[in-house]
Amino acid sequence: MIRLEPLHAMHWPALETFSLPLEQEKYTTLPRDLDDPLPEGVYPVVITADNPVGFFLLHDTERVTSYTDSTDALLLSAFSIDYRSQRNGYAKTALTLLPDYVRSRFPTIREVVLSVNLKNEAAFALYEQVGFTDTGRRIDGPVGLQRIMSLPLHASTAKAPDEQAANPEDKDDVQ
Repeated sequence: MIRLEPLHAMHWPALETFSLPLEQEKYTTLPRDLDDPLPEGVYPVVITADNPVGFFLLHDTERVTSYTDSTDALLLSAFSIDYRSQRNGYAKTALTLLPDYVRSRFPTIREVVLSVNLKNEAAFALYEQVGFTDTGRRIDGPVGLQRIMSLPLHASTAKAPDEQAANPEDKDDVQ
């Protein structure tokens, strides 16, 4: 079973041990490398067997306007699955759970946007598989041109937060 849980202090010991190969790390930020302390109870942690295996940020700051004209959007960033837990389908399952997670915690949000490096074809393919579409918009990123992708959120089918769990279907963990 995989679930998305809001970040809490108990998750940090595991999150601080996350690692990635250099070819993946250049495309994301590991939890231990984030500049600012994060508030508890907001950001999603990917959990399996009560252990954190993944992490990402959801922003509602002015950065979102670089990605979309929508006023009811969140920006997904810093997505990673710990290298030791990759190839188990956790990334795909977490992204599949994302719409219900957002609807249950941010009911006014109607879109999730992200950027993916043009050279990161594996990540692009994964995001497409779970419903993100290429908007055609491009921005400069720290390691090259970024493709902007969007996931529209439709009417809620959200479960209670403690019911948001799934089994991995495919083994497509990509940073």
